[in-house]
Amino acid sequence: MRVTLPHKLSRDDVRERLRTHAHEIAGNVPGAQVNTSWAGMDHMDLTISAMGQNLQGGIDIEDDQLVIELDLPFALSFVEPMISNQIREQGQKLLT
Repeated sequence: MRVTLPHKLSRDDVRERLRTHAHEIAGNVPGAQVNTSWAGMDHMDLTISAMGQNLQGGIDIEDDQLVIELDLPFALSFVEPMISNQIREQGQKLLT
């Protein structure tokens, strides 16, 4: 699953917001936990644990957008639209 979020911030501002608020990406998912680590200046590895599943992925910071990619297990493929909408909603809050 791939979600892009446009932004007009500097990469430094985006990095700082991700460092401070990345745990909010799974915002409304009950019991969800978000773990992050930085694999480079503009790439953050991401694991979201929810509903007995672990979603692995990453966030790439580009000049005008964030690119969020998550590997969804087959068992969650039917809720992909709900998950991507949630990520978009929480991500936009993070960027504004």
